[in-house]
Order: sequence, then C-alpha cells, then structure tokens
Amino acid sequence: MAEPIISVSGLRGVIGESLTPPGAMRFVAAFVAELPPGPIVVTRDGRATGKLLAKAIHCTVGALGRDVIDADTAATPTTGVLVKKYGAAGGIQISASHNPPEYNGIKLFSDDGRVFTAVKGEAVLARYRNSQPAWSSHEAWGECRRCEDTTTQHLQRVLEQVDVEAIRRQAFRVLLDSNHGAGSILGRRLLAELGCQTVFLGDTPDGQFAHPPEPTAENLAGVRSAVVEASAAVGFCQDPDADRLALIDEQGRYIGEEYTLALCLDHVLQSRKGAVVANCATSRMNQDITEQHGSTYFRSAVGEANVADLMQAQQAVFGGEGNGGPIDPQVGYVRDSFVGMAFILDGLAARGGMLSSWADALPRYEIHKTKISLPPEKIPAGLAALQQHFADAEASLLDGLRLDWPDRWLLVRASNTEPIVRAIAEAKTLAAAEELCATAAQVLSQV
Repeated sequence: MAEPIISVSGLRGVIGESLTPPGAMRFVAAFVAELPPGPIVVTRDGRATGKLLAKAIHCTVGALGRDVIDADTAATPTTGVLVKKYGAAGGIQISASHNPPEYNGIKLFSDDGRVFTAVKGEAVLARYRNSQPAWSSHEAWGECRRCEDTTTQHLQRVLEQVDVEAIRRQAFRVLLDSNHGAGSILGRRLLAELGCQTVFLGDTPDGQFAHPPEPTAENLAGVRSAVVEASAAVGFCQDPDADRLALIDEQGRYIGEEYTLALCLDHVLQSRKGAVVANCATSRMNQDITEQHGSTYFRSAVGEANVADLMQAQQAVFGGEGNGGPIDPQVGYVRDSFVGMAFILDGLAARGGMLSSWADALPRYEIHKTKISLPPEKIPAGLAALQQHFADAEASLLDGLRLDWPDRWLLVRASNTEPIVRAIAEAKTLAAAEELCATAAQVLSQV
C-alpha cells in the first residue's frame, strides 16, 4: 500500500489506498502526544469522506484522554480562530485542499491557532514513524462536545479590518463559487454583512465538486461565464477548505490567484505601514507594491508555516502566498479567503472603479511553471550548475535555488514526492519566463 504524502504540517492521500483510518489514527495520536494539555478542535472541509474520517479522529482523540470540540464543516482559517477561541491545545482540519475528490488529508494546528511549524511537525513525524499510541484507560477517555457557532468570531475579526459601511453603500453584486467546499458557510454570512447582492455557486458543502477543485483559469471557465451573466462586479472562487481565493473580474476575465495577495497589499498598505512577508515563489509584483508604499518586503521559504514564522519574527503587518492565500495577522496567521474577499471589496469601495482597471494598474509580470526530471542524488550538482550558468544573477539557497535579476527571476526546487524539480520563472513577458525554464531544463539535462 502506498504511503500518504506527509509534511511537517500534515498529510494527504487517496482514501482507501494511501490514506486509511488506521494510518490517520496513528498520525493523529502522534500529533496529540506532542501537544500541551487541553481539548482538540476538529473540523472538515465538506468532502464526502470527511464525515467518517472525522468520526475515526474523534475516537482517537478521546481514546488518548483528550476532549474533542467538534466544529463539523468549517474553513481552514476558521479552524485557527476556533483553536484560540476555546483555548484549545491544537486543532485538526480534515482536508485535501485543492486535490481531487478521491483524496483527503489532515492539517495540524498548534495552540496559537496557526499551522504547525517545521520544528513541531518534525517531532510529530518522528513519533508517527517510531512510536505506538499511548491509549488511555477507560475512566480517562475524553468527551466530544459540539461547537454550535463556528463562524461569528471569525466573521467579526474580518469585519473589523474594513470599512463595512462604505462597502454596504456600494451594494456590490458579487458571485461566490465555493464549489461545494467549506467556504460558503462563512462566505454567505460575510457577504450578507457587507450588503452584497450575491449569486452562489456550489454553496452546499458536500464535496460534490462542480469542477476540478483547484481554482485555475481552465477549471473556472464556467464560473467566468456565470460572473458575466450575473453582471457581478467580482467573482470570488475558493478552494475546498477556503484558505485560497482566485478572482474573476466584471468582464469574466480570470484575474487569478497571484493577484489576490497583490491587490490586498495595494489596499492594506495605504493604512498600515510595516513589514510584508511572502514566500519565494510568489510574484514580484508584491515586492514592487510593498516598496511603492514605503514598506519592507521579506521572502520566506515556500509553505504557509514558513510565511507565518517570518511574519511573526518581523512583526509583519500583512503577508501570504501567491496561491491566493492572504494572511492578516489581525485575523490569524492562516491563509484566509475571507480576508481576501473583504479587502477586495473594501478596495473597490474606496476606489469607486472596476476590478479590471485596478488589476491592470498593478506591476505586470508573467509566470511560467514546469517540471524537470532530475534524480534526487543529482539535485545538488544540478543547482550548482544552474548557479554557475546564471552567474550574473543574485542567488539564494533559502528554498532550492532562486536566481534574481532586476526584471525576472527563476526558482528551482526539488519535489518531495517525485524524482523531479519544479521550475518557476517570472518575467515581463511570458516568452522570457518560458525561456528561463527551458534554459534551466537544458542545463540540468547535462548534469
């Protein structure tokens, strides 16, 4: 049987193959053993297999002598808010994010309401691989209690960051595509509070995805048409656990995920001054925008936990990842599609214009992504060869190899699951970005 894909922040796999109840229970037991005393919040993203997987996890946590706070279906950023609300020892979100329906997974939260750090996650992995669960005796088993109100505190935190009355006066017509994930639960309340006239797609959180769950341009072709038909000012498109947000403008044009963080920064930095953090695979337009507003930009390694670590270290006023995941520390150190929706609407209300014109006014770059075959044992030599070939670039080994020029950059990182490296290039034109990736592939082929 194949192993699940495991990282320091959780695991995911194909149900019945790489992810089974016994494997999930062992992983959860290892996680709980690393936590301080207290209850555990458990949530899920709406996938069809989530309900039964949640029951197995509830039993596991209880049999380890811990109480469960069952928040049922909720977005990933809501999980973080609930962990802090209840003073919980940690949280478990059952989700496979943007993976296909046959997948599910487990995401781990620490007691500060953010995803597990690499250090804490490594301890869980070591225990998962080398130890057996320490089950409690019958009199010490925990209880499961239901969280009846999962959204109010998260909603209030988001609303506090924007000018609610200014947004309400615009009475925006918007479309929200939750694609049968968890996003509509808070999304419906948030948009109602902001006075929006909302068209909902896939607002039943049953995991019966109407289109492939990753919010890419290809997967959202039907949603793009629906935005135009609805005469919406903006289309908001979430992934199943609602920590990522892609945008469609009033013309039905896919603005995409990279622009979510950039637009938020362009608006937020008008009133907040301070450090900004994004990962090293995020578009350079975020750095340009940050510097235009007189703030300082920092790059972290790829991964939400790494972004949150650096945000806390730099006391950043905002951050996120270019996959549509803004992070507002005033709400929580978790990628949050609801933060994205609120700030986009706040920005549109302040500007009085269209999303298309706002997006077009941002610094423009083109990103190209590809995979290059390279055995793991050749990766060090391959990265060294790239650094030598591109000797005129500024090199960083923060996460793989990143090469920077004034008008373009290239990132080459090893895959954790395949004998490949992933290459991402960004430049002023798509042709220039593609050329960077093609040159990298040629250099690596000779290693």
